[in-house]
Amino acid sequence: MKVLGIYASPRKSGNTDQLLDKAMEGARSAGAEILTIYARKLKMWGCIECGGCDETGKCVVKDDMQSVYPLLEEADAIILASPIFFYGLTAQVKAVIDRSQAMWSKRMIEKTPEERKTYDGGRGYLIAVAATKGKNLFTAVEIVTKYFYDALDMSYEGGLLLRGLEKKTAVQENPDVLQQAFELGKKVVQS
Repeated sequence: MKVLGIYASPRKSGNTDQLLDKAMEGARSAGAEILTIYARKLKMWGCIECGGCDETGKCVVKDDMQSVYPLLEEADAIILASPIFFYGLTAQVKAVIDRSQAMWSKRMIEKTPEERKTYDGGRGYLIAVAATKGKNLFTAVEIVTKYFYDALDMSYEGGLLLRGLEKKTAVQENPDVLQQAFELGKKVVQS
């Protein structure tokens, strides 16, 4: 089984990275092959809505996203980890999600409406990390994540939605949260 970790934080080695590292460690301990994408390292544009993928299901924009598509396609499960910025995902990973329009187009081309009612591409999970504790803090993020996975022909299976973690060392001061991430990684493989 291949598990892809998508690191969405612009801050290297912060809470989000540490939690996803721990989840990937859990997945590896359960026998998974690990793949990774660091959104902060990608040299790419957001979707330019050119329609180039409408007929082929392939993006025509040549940038680092071309190396991401094969990873998205070969993963059996994906764990997306993002800090929350203004009740949303980071701009870096939102560009990756928007560029997945090509994969949605591919799904529309290759599957009938009836076939689109099921997911054949695997399962998707979310680790979302927020400093604040607002009631609707994760609502928009979960909707975007669900439809990102839908475009990839994957089901959205939930994950860890964590409030009140602001300073860079917050997860180190909460070992139970790191253990939850490790267990999530194992669960991804064992499900």
